[in-house]
Amino acid sequence: MDHLISPSILNADLGNLEKVVLMINNSQADWIHLDIMDGVFVPNISFGFPVIEYVKKISEKPLDVHLMIVDPDRYLSRFSDAGANILTVQYEACSHLHRTVTEIRNLGMRASVALNPHTPVSLLKNLLPYIDMVLIMTVNPGFGGQHFIEESYNKIEELRNMIEKGAYNVLIEVDGGVDTSNGAKLIKSGVNVLVAGNSIFGSADPTGAILKLKNLK
Repeated sequence: MDHLISPSILNADLGNLEKVVLMINNSQADWIHLDIMDGVFVPNISFGFPVIEYVKKISEKPLDVHLMIVDPDRYLSRFSDAGANILTVQYEACSHLHRTVTEIRNLGMRASVALNPHTPVSLLKNLLPYIDMVLIMTVNPGFGGQHFIEESYNKIEELRNMIEKGAYNVLIEVDGGVDTSNGAKLIKSGVNVLVAGNSIFGSADPTGAILKLKNLK
């Protein structure tokens, strides 16, 4: 499959959110990435249900929602109701991860698990049959604009080998410091979905920046 682009609106001008979403609608982006932060799991607070619901009303793209919050199980059905199509929970935040991803799927969403930079992919070996995607964090979560962690390539290749060995239908997504300088190498390493924020919304031409990422080989 061709790789997908999921622009992260955390880095966008939220004061002009409608304009941002309409731009993504008219671009070559595939999803819209929304980072939900509670100020506890990560040292930052972003946005919640009203923003997701608003984006859902005007978006023509699936909503790719990443929960960086403690005890996400409390809110799974609420995120489904708000319009999430793909819901990612952090491995480090879930005590009973199999139960969590099963409930996400039962609610009609695609289930995804994110790993922080220090968390080894081997911990997902027995969970791959039950999920649809793994999000590899290529920076420490919490803030946009950080530098890409180079060790991530080895981690991605290890995960890709695990997925292919088991013939699992699991996508690999990456988030953190993604741009045209490393996107092609990430794709060659086995990545299916590129999340990009600063490299898109820090550009004078966000639509063009999305197109450049989409055209990477």
